[in-house]
Amino acid sequence: MKYKKILFGALVAATSAFVQPALADVKIALDSPQNLEASGSYVWANSFSTYLNKNGIKAEEYQRGSLGGDDELFDQISQGLLEVSMSPLNIVGSLDSLIYGLRLPYFFKDMAEVDKALNEGGMLDKINAKTTPAGVRVLAVNSVGQASGIFNTKRPIKSVKDMSGLRMRALDESQIELYKAWGAAGTIVSWAEVPNALQTGVADGYLNPAFVPLLFGHTDFIKHFTDAAITPSLRITIVSEMWYQGLGEKDRATVDAAAKAATMANREWLKKQDAVFQKLEAAGVSIQRLDQSARDAFRAASAPAYNSGLISQDQITEWEKAKGN
Repeated sequence: MKYKKILFGALVAATSAFVQPALADVKIALDSPQNLEASGSYVWANSFSTYLNKNGIKAEEYQRGSLGGDDELFDQISQGLLEVSMSPLNIVGSLDSLIYGLRLPYFFKDMAEVDKALNEGGMLDKINAKTTPAGVRVLAVNSVGQASGIFNTKRPIKSVKDMSGLRMRALDESQIELYKAWGAAGTIVSWAEVPNALQTGVADGYLNPAFVPLLFGHTDFIKHFTDAAITPSLRITIVSEMWYQGLGEKDRATVDAAAKAATMANREWLKKQDAVFQKLEAAGVSIQRLDQSARDAFRAASAPAYNSGLISQDQITEWEKAKGN
């Protein structure tokens, strides 16, 4: 009889575990230091995990790199081995190129316009229509700072002509083409190798929002920043579609509410980032603010990015309609 009771208890436990897989811990792979003042990505992730933990879903943050690089995290998400990852938006570009509209230079005037296109314009749903069949859901688009500008180790950039001769760190081939259009060169360098590349001359600079050298300790060798306001500075939160669809109705509502709260916290954080420029200057980085003529020249020189083939003209038109301009 004792053996039967033990066996019955084991069967009940096994059955419970089978019908409630969604109650497992939620692992959140971070993409930046755990700095609520300097990292908008971490503001989103921490707000998300805090909301989940307060509402009955245990969530845990994992430091950048501890669960693998961006490609490895993407694979884990698609296979249901990882629940949440803070990732670069182009990581889902291999599934569908529509998301590259968020990287078009001088296309969005501000984050409010991005949010309008994603939500009211339905572009987030269109992105997920292509990515979720492959097991990946884009849960949110996160701001990591002001629109991206030009950092370099060599000289002040006051006009597009000043880019001539620079070799810039690139994310991918499309960014290399953008540098060429500006008269510079590009070389693909992983983020982990950027400090070494900048110090050895493999790369002379990169495009990023103003906070990046402060957050990652690059101000010892980055000395010039141009507030060119090229593109919104974005990352995405991707989640396992297998995990998301496996949630019960109550838990999925909690996850959705957590994402909404995290996005609101991220946007509120963005409103307070003007002080970053003063911090850059205090760290010894000179800042160039483009006049309208110089900005227009950069915008005109960026036109080839719209014909690179990375995103189709039909897809660009979709983004145009979605943002309502």
